[in-house]
Amino acid sequence: YMSGTQALVRLPIMQKLRDAAMGIHTAGYISGYRGSPLATLDLNLWKAQKYLTQHQIHFQPGINEDLAVTAVWGTQQTSFLPTAKQHGVFAMWYGKGPGVDRSGDALKHANMSGTATQGGVLALAGDDHGARSSTMPHQTDPTLISFGIPVLYPATPQEYLDFGLHGWAMSRYSGLWVAMKCVTDIVESSASVDIDLQRVRIALPDDFILPQGGLGIRWPDSPMEQEKRMMEYKWPAAVAYVRANHLNRIVFNPPQAKLGLVSAGKAYLDLRQALQDIGLDNTACAQLGIRLLKVGCIWPMDVQGLRD
Repeated sequence: YMSGTQALVRLPIMQKLRDAAMGIHTAGYISGYRGSPLATLDLNLWKAQKYLTQHQIHFQPGINEDLAVTAVWGTQQTSFLPTAKQHGVFAMWYGKGPGVDRSGDALKHANMSGTATQGGVLALAGDDHGARSSTMPHQTDPTLISFGIPVLYPATPQEYLDFGLHGWAMSRYSGLWVAMKCVTDIVESSASVDIDLQRVRIALPDDFILPQGGLGIRWPDSPMEQEKRMMEYKWPAAVAYVRANHLNRIVFNPPQAKLGLVSAGKAYLDLRQALQDIGLDNTACAQLGIRLLKVGCIWPMDVQGLRD
C-alpha cells in the first residue's frame, strides 16, 4: 500500500533490479526541482536515500529545472567515455508545469540529441489542474508535445510503476525522452499495488524496422540529422512500442458496438465513475454496445489502434 509519490520513489529501484536480473549493469540518476504536485518528491527521495544508494541510484536535486535537465542529459552520454563503469544510466527528471515551460530549451535539445540504448530518461511532469497549491492552473502535455516528447498518462499509483518501467523501455527503444503526466489527484492518492518485478513484460515491436545505427544518442551528430531521425524514425518507433505493449487498451469491447468512448488518466476514472453513477456497469455497457478505449500514451497517438 503506497501513495503515488512513494511509487515514484520505488520505481527506479525496480528498474535497477530488473536490469540486474537481465545482466545489464546500470546505475540510476534522479534530478529535478520540486513543485506542486511533486512538492514532496524530493523529501521522500531523501528519506529513501539509504535504499537508493544500495541500488546505485544517485539523487541530486537541481538548482533549477533546466540545470537538472542538463545534468540528466549528461547521463545519457556515458557511452562516449572509455572509462564508463556501467552499461548505461537510467535517469529521472521531475518538475511541475511552469518548470516544464521554463526548461523548454534544455528539454528540446536533450530530447533531439537522444538517449542511451541501455539508459533512458523518464520525465515526470507535475500537473496541478485545479491550482490547489500553485499560483495558476497548469497542464504540461501540450508543451511536451511541442518539444516532441511522448507523454504517458497514468491513472493510478499502480500505473506509475507500470508506465514508469514502460517509459524507460520506450525511451531506450525510441531514443526519445518519455514523459509521464502526474496530476495532483493521483500523486496524492494511495492504493494497494503489485510490486512483482515480473509484472510488466516488455515486448519489442515486430512491425517496425530500426534504421542502421539504431536510434540511440551518438557523437558526432548534426542538428539536421537529429531532426530527421526524430521525425522519420523516433516518433514512429514510440508508436510501435505503444502498440506492441498495449498501452492503449480497450476496456469494454462488445462485438456490435454503437458508441465509442475514449479517455485517459484521471479523466478515465471520472468517466468510469460517471457511468457507474447512471447504472452502467461493465455488463450494461456491453449490452448497450458501448466500447471504451483507455489511452495510456496520449501522444504520439497510435492512429491505427484508434481506427481499429
